[in-house]
Amino acid sequence: MVVRALLGPQLNAPTIAPVLARIGGDGPVCAITAGWQEREGEIEELEEHIAGPTTELGLYRRADDVFASDPELRDVHRERQDTLLEMQRLYRRRLDHAMAALRELWEDPADSPVLDHERRSALRALKTLDREHLRRIGLVHDHFERTWRPADRPSVARHREELAALIGPSRAVLVAGGHVAVLLNRLRLFRLDELLAERAIVAWSAGAMALCPRVVLFHDHPPQGAGNAEIADAGLGLCAGVVALPHAQERLRLDDRRRVALFARRFAPARPVTLDPGARLLWRDGQLAEAAGSRRLMQGGKLSGLRPA
Repeated sequence: MVVRALLGPQLNAPTIAPVLARIGGDGPVCAITAGWQEREGEIEELEEHIAGPTTELGLYRRADDVFASDPELRDVHRERQDTLLEMQRLYRRRLDHAMAALRELWEDPADSPVLDHERRSALRALKTLDREHLRRIGLVHDHFERTWRPADRPSVARHREELAALIGPSRAVLVAGGHVAVLLNRLRLFRLDELLAERAIVAWSAGAMALCPRVVLFHDHPPQGAGNAEIADAGLGLCAGVVALPHAQERLRLDDRRRVALFARRFAPARPVTLDPGARLLWRDGQLAEAAGSRRLMQGGKLSGLRPA
């Protein structure tokens, strides 16, 4: 049985240890902290919490080694990232207009069939923009993989062999948060989706986001900008059917029913779910089996407890 767990933030009240106890089994625990970047590997508090040694997989360091030894791959990888950044910039420009139009229609106090039609049409246009952006991101990733086959290059293959040897006997792999784009890039470079396919995984914060099919960045009151949630990348897709929202209480206006309703309708049929401290979602063989401390954003504008499948 393959178990996957998405948790809320772990900084002040960690809950990893009881989840590992539920997973059970023997063997070591591995950790991925590439999202911490230069702080990768600083896992003393994590080891103290789970009361046992942990093998940090060193994806951030390994990627630096790959790019130092394989300048060609480094350069084409950078070109891909530049392309994705340009796509994201232009997507945001279109997103600002699409969201402004939808919000204006949504907040119109009138009540008529014509207005309802225009609201639905504006929502469809926004969902189409998101879907097309995600599709084009996937095409960029697929082209890069087909053209350069990084996993087959000696610079990457050596590390993948080492990673497979470390992950193979482990009873669980922990995926920490941090910078979600950096984390995803390293997971993708070493094709960790393949190495983790049959492993128990416990992920939190950005790590939880990376395991979902779509990575959605969100903040209703950022220091600058419009605060529009945006599709940032395709995730690994190991926890299907949800959009993970870490720190939702801090970043979303969950008491604003219009904003909640729009968010839920925009990303349907996926279920946007909050991952605040203490939250736990647990999948067994691809089915959501347990849910505690997490709330689902509903299309009617309310928050609801999440029910297992």
